Amino acid sequence: MKTFKKYIVAIALCLAFTNCNKNYLNVTSPSNVDDSFVTSTTTETFKSLSWCYANYRQNCIMSTYRWNDPVGSDAEYYPESGSTNNLNAQLHTDLLPVDYATPGFTALYQTLALAKRLANIIATKPAYLADVAANRTSDWTQLYGEATTMWAFCYFELIQHFGDVPYGYENTVVTNYSLSSRFDIYDNLISALQKGEPLMYPIGTGNIGPDRMSRSFCDALIGELALFSGGYQTIRTDMPNLYGSVTFTQIGNTANKCVYARRTDYLKYYGVAKTWFLNAISNSGTAHLIITDTRTTSNNPFQRHFQYFHDLQVSPESLLEIGNIQGGTLTTTSEYPYAFGRPSDGGSSNAAPCKTFDALRIIPTVYYGEYDKADHRRDVSATVTASNGDGNEKMVTFVPGSKSAGGIATNKWDENRMSPPYVAAQRNSGMNWPILRMADVILLLAEVKAELGDGDAITYLNQVRARAFGNTNHNLAVTGQALKDAIYEERKLELLGEGQRRWDMIRSGTFSTRAIAVQQDMAALVADLKAQGYHVFANGNVMSNYIWIKKVALTNPLTYDCASTDTLTNFAAYPAWRGQYNYSTLAAVSAKVVGTTHNVAIQGLFNYIDPAGPVAGSLVSQGYIKTNWGIDLVNNYTIYQQNILSGISTANDPPRYYYALPSTIISQSNGAIVNGYGLPNQ
Repeated sequence: MKTFKKYIVAIALCLAFTNCNKNYLNVTSPSNVDDSFVTSTTTETFKSLSWCYANYRQNCIMSTYRWNDPVGSDAEYYPESGSTNNLNAQLHTDLLPVDYATPGFTALYQTLALAKRLANIIATKPAYLADVAANRTSDWTQLYGEATTMWAFCYFELIQHFGDVPYGYENTVVTNYSLSSRFDIYDNLISALQKGEPLMYPIGTGNIGPDRMSRSFCDALIGELALFSGGYQTIRTDMPNLYGSVTFTQIGNTANKCVYARRTDYLKYYGVAKTWFLNAISNSGTAHLIITDTRTTSNNPFQRHFQYFHDLQVSPESLLEIGNIQGGTLTTTSEYPYAFGRPSDGGSSNAAPCKTFDALRIIPTVYYGEYDKADHRRDVSATVTASNGDGNEKMVTFVPGSKSAGGIATNKWDENRMSPPYVAAQRNSGMNWPILRMADVILLLAEVKAELGDGDAITYLNQVRARAFGNTNHNLAVTGQALKDAIYEERKLELLGEGQRRWDMIRSGTFSTRAIAVQQDMAALVADLKAQGYHVFANGNVMSNYIWIKKVALTNPLTYDCASTDTLTNFAAYPAWRGQYNYSTLAAVSAKVVGTTHNVAIQGLFNYIDPAGPVAGSLVSQGYIKTNWGIDLVNNYTIYQQNILSGISTANDPPRYYYALPSTIISQSNGAIVNGYGLPNQ
């Protein structure tokens, strides 16, 4: 880590698309400024704080595909074969070099150091002190709380991905590092945030939107810190004094000098989490769960949240988004939709649309077997088609790879949904990155209430389900363990691809058992595909070795929600929410559009068609082409076995999901720090 006494650089982020003031982007270089100048006004101070947002986006997370959070669960996986990009997702972090995650580790400390420095300076300013004394929310008190929230947020990410870490060294010269207990750090972060939270602006006041850290987000972050402190996690057994007086309840075996455990006083922390999740809802300002959709194209409030990203607007359901600017200026890269968006085989520039790698794929047993047929979320969350890059839709394949290869893809970010799509270059669409939204908070509140035995936990669960189904006909009436299981399942379906499922599995103490369960589910699927050519799921859906597809022309090649008859008559519109933007209307790429039949009609996707039977023969006569589907999964099953949580071999294994602490930290600790969990030290 470095010292940060005069740490101001050119800012690389405009935080609001609707009222973006680019004057703050012109910031003096570090050699020409001092603390008094950069905090002389709230405007100057925010310029410095903006660097923290930019550095978080550019340098803290995407070098490791957002730390593998979205691709290492019983719902999501990474699609390539033989790549080291997903060893953490597989739970094989011990195979990574010691310095693999050093860039993200260092950037988090850089970010929190500047945020802490700003908070400390603001805390001495007479204007801030006067506002605090008067219990008055102002731009100064907001900036103090915002900087403190950024500082705490970065420490939270460090704990999640590295376990126990050095704490409290920011803005000092350090020669000997030591580790701090994560539980002590959690307590300190919660205490610090509680000091700044009361005088922050909720979303929608003080010119604060969900593209900045608000009181609304701060409340939710306090809740998360308490919940993660009280939840199950893998802890070290090789440093007996590290956790002080905290005692634990262990599940499973001790292995690699670590154990899967939860602190025995966890209910105290669940109580704290409940208070602050309730505060996040009551202090939500203009943020809310989207329950209506006034668009003429569709009526899907769940999807409406994601459309805001494509429209380059902040969503009213978001508590925090990380902002981007379209076009790649000011070093914003829009990496999130490229890395986790609907796939495209297009070129890197001037394509229809440009390349989308999509490192995030959906396990087929989840797509086929876990969504109710009336649930409006499945087709928004996952898709079986990709873009070809020439204005045409194509099927994804289960052949391991990227772009259109690699399996069922995420669908929450798709450049086809922009108006118009940005076609000049990949990674430059301008879509924001999601961090936290209201549905997540509501379900987190349901989780802690269920653990505490509060009778109204089911109310919060059903609030999200009612939005998903469009009515209350699918509300649940369960209690006890069944309620807890239902909440985690709801979070799985609601937040698919958003990087939360992995942590839900860990926190609930079920990571290893759920890993074994999904491995068994996949084995049963492949066994049936191999033996009889199809597999029937409990909800009636069928996955087969082959499907039949045909290119067709639709009046609007970009499809929306299905009408009730589409599932039976319009095979180019079902599954829903796919197709292509009409790229022939974009002069920059119209010459690259191929043909006039841009959509794919699919038959046999959810029902079995005998390849030697009369139905298959009739489809061929109509121009359909028999196409590999499940058979590619069968032929490449060993790759899927490796990619889907292969680091867990028994339900008693403690999950090892941490990255190694960098070698520089180890070498500068004079023996006080070594990596645990069986991770490398050199």
